Amino acid sequence: MRVLRRALGTLLALGAAVSCTAAHGDDARPGGDRPAALTPYERLLPAPASARPGGPGYPFGAGTVIRAGRAGGAAGAEVRRVGELLAGQLRGPSGLPLPVVDGEAGDGVRLRLDGRAAGLGPEGYRLEASASGVTLTARTPAGLFHAGQTLRQLLPVSGPGTVPGGTVTDAPRFAYRGAMLDVARHFFGIDQVKRYVDQLAQYKVNTLHLHLTDDQGWRIAVDGWPRLAEYGGAGEVGGGPGGYWTKDEYRELVAYARERYVEVVPEIDMPGHVNAAQASYAELNCDGKARERYTGTKVGFSSLCVGKERTYEFIDDVLGELAELTPGRYLHIGGDEAHSTPAADYAAFMDRAQQVVARHGKTVLAWHQLATARPAAGAVLQYWGHDKTPAAEKAAVAAAARAGHPVILSPADRLYLDMKYDTATKPGLAWAGYVPVRRAYDWNPGAYLEGVAESAVLGVEAPLWTETISARADLEYMAFPRVLGLAELGWSPAGALDWTAYRQRLAAQAPRLTAQGIAFHRAPDVPWGR
Repeated sequence: MRVLRRALGTLLALGAAVSCTAAHGDDARPGGDRPAALTPYERLLPAPASARPGGPGYPFGAGTVIRAGRAGGAAGAEVRRVGELLAGQLRGPSGLPLPVVDGEAGDGVRLRLDGRAAGLGPEGYRLEASASGVTLTARTPAGLFHAGQTLRQLLPVSGPGTVPGGTVTDAPRFAYRGAMLDVARHFFGIDQVKRYVDQLAQYKVNTLHLHLTDDQGWRIAVDGWPRLAEYGGAGEVGGGPGGYWTKDEYRELVAYARERYVEVVPEIDMPGHVNAAQASYAELNCDGKARERYTGTKVGFSSLCVGKERTYEFIDDVLGELAELTPGRYLHIGGDEAHSTPAADYAAFMDRAQQVVARHGKTVLAWHQLATARPAAGAVLQYWGHDKTPAAEKAAVAAAARAGHPVILSPADRLYLDMKYDTATKPGLAWAGYVPVRRAYDWNPGAYLEGVAESAVLGVEAPLWTETISARADLEYMAFPRVLGLAELGWSPAGALDWTAYRQRLAAQAPRLTAQGIAFHRAPDVPWGR
């Protein structure tokens, strides 16, 4: 779909803010024409709902303090925690001490929780910068956190500086702004995933979907079924050693993400994509024989035994333990590419699996193939189709949306971060086509699927599958800068989505990405500069 196109000058008139690299072949060259000379408010990404520069700025220097509001009790403690986190994020680049103190009186950076603030919603905020300081106002601590990330972009990448005078009033377009990481095909430890959480959260991405299990590996310990991780986790694509997270490691990761207002959505894919489980426990197979471990990349050959009651005891144990570990709302139960499960069996299986999710107090999230079965009340569908997906499949998703099922959009030829940028890209795949930076950004989620109204779109998510990705440099190269487009599609108002303006603001992020050691792709049609 084509997005609404407007010139940068028009966007500014409307008050919308529109404003190193790892060696990967051709990407060492600068891309596009020269970057525009944007003001700090024009550089903000994602583009805020409203940004009005003006007035004297605030000198951010040695005497600056972070003032953690005046709220008491648990709310006050949470505001203080947000202030400490923001101070930690700013100390490194600025070299300043930035002590955090209680109260609002005085100059500095003031965090203000105001449950009656109009027009901000649960994640929005207002940032006001003047000569006396910077005031961040929000209805919730999550909004204050997002305001702090905007403040980071208004400051220099390194050293002290001045926060330019002005006001930002902002709130997200969509509630769900996610990224998925597949740790099943290739395993990544929690330190790398924490790094990804930090990278995402600074651009207001609020959900991390973890693909924890697949044919090649099982990555989370389950007390009742220990061989899942110990045996099923000891492998990956290509025959590497694999690995898994202990329950304590998973808790640590979930807590880390939650502190940054990123909700973790764990996925146990079923009834297909289960060879690692079937290799670990023979009883999960209809013939009672354990499967060989698998290190290839084919899909669709495995299936749980739908007719065995033991299968549902297994699902209940696994999802029960995962629900206890995960404070978030959702359990993702996969449901895609179950080619070895007959349609009637698939529907019957998904009925039982959804009942298990509900019994453990969570909401079902599944790939959009669930629409061809019987989605439970409130179940969320994640659409991963593309331009060539059959019309009947899209129509089933649209019918489910009209019946009240929210939809998350992850079109493979737009948001799959493992798709190659172009023919020169070394890692990645191309089964859905090449996905250059412009294609990943230049579409409108609110009008993407025929028959799915914007009100039915819960949000957007960019999956990163790892069949070909086993190292941090490749992970970041494939994610960046396309995941920044995902962040803007999910957060910014529809009227601010404009490729011409976006490419300039994206180019302005290059020094920040470089300073953080992110190995990003220098797309040739983005004016990165030299």
